[in-house]
Amino acid sequence: MSFLKIAENNFQDFITGRYVTNDHILPFLNSLPKSFHLKVEGKSVLSENIYSIKIGSGKIKILIWSQMHGNESTTTKTIIDLLAFLKNEDSEAKQILENFTLYVIPILNPDGAKAYTRVNANEVDLNRDAVDLSQPESIVLRNCFDNFKPDFAFNMHDQRTLFAAGNENNAATISFLSPAFNIETDLNQIRIKAMQVISAVNNEVKKYIPNQIGRFDDAFNLNCIGDCFTNLGVSTILFEAGHFSNDYKRDETRKIVFVSLLKALDSIASEDYLKEDIQNYFEIPENKKLINDILVKNIKIQNEENSKRINLGIQYKEVLKSNEIYFIPIVDTELVKNHQFGHLEIDCSDFELTTEYEICDLLNKLGLYKTNNGIYVVN
Repeated sequence: MSFLKIAENNFQDFITGRYVTNDHILPFLNSLPKSFHLKVEGKSVLSENIYSIKIGSGKIKILIWSQMHGNESTTTKTIIDLLAFLKNEDSEAKQILENFTLYVIPILNPDGAKAYTRVNANEVDLNRDAVDLSQPESIVLRNCFDNFKPDFAFNMHDQRTLFAAGNENNAATISFLSPAFNIETDLNQIRIKAMQVISAVNNEVKKYIPNQIGRFDDAFNLNCIGDCFTNLGVSTILFEAGHFSNDYKRDETRKIVFVSLLKALDSIASEDYLKEDIQNYFEIPENKKLINDILVKNIKIQNEENSKRINLGIQYKEVLKSNEIYFIPIVDTELVKNHQFGHLEIDCSDFELTTEYEICDLLNKLGLYKTNNGIYVVN
């Protein structure tokens, strides 16, 4: 059975969309068999539980955490799908449980998840706190790392829709990074192992999303968790879930993340990754900030003095309202200078505006938006 088929068969439709909190996942976690060792690892700033699950009896130890940034929930959904797959204990699942001990933190930043913010309740970015350890959530993760002593660490995130895989109009649906361990971004065996696993994963994932896999920037910052863990001698892989066409809920992207996880585990268990040439890793195109959510082209702007034709770039701002995420169009002509493509591109040569700020009204006329509670949202 293909990895994508496994992902589709284990898609847990009780959890969908972008807003994911402890309240959404806890009933599922409590339903897991006793062999899934559920534990409260600690408390957040606002005294929310930080849960972990330890599963498997294998000698290869992998630490996985998600929602270090509270508004990055796609990989948490994938983790729930993965746990559902492992609970079924078919032949592929049993093989994973025999080869690995997995230590999983589904939501590291429960306060940020509830508020749908990148930062925690003290407005600290936990991914800039790996050395300072100023926040309780950072201390929880570091304690898990120190006590578990993993062979690999999987650092699970989301990235914004503006990222392209390379210089073309190809959304980076998933991106990877083998983080640096020093300011010179040198290579050592720890980092090379992560690159080889990523190369193996790339070979599998590109069967499903060719030209939509990116490589993240490896600029070094020891206070970033991936750089810190690599510096401490553990092969760490950054997974960044991105945009898939018309998938703003990222329920298609979560399947690609699932495929990536399964292939990573498969290649590590078999040690096939050791055959990979790291040049293949460097051939994965770097992420570039090139894509607007919408690029509105050739609008005529008319004022008292003159007229001109311009393009307008629009990015969605994600806003939490009544436990739902709304996507609000933010117009910024500066976006077009750097972001030359659009996930949706519209030729508006037939439209004339007296001001650039009538764009939301224009989008409404085009049928792209509807008004809900006084704000524009995706139709």
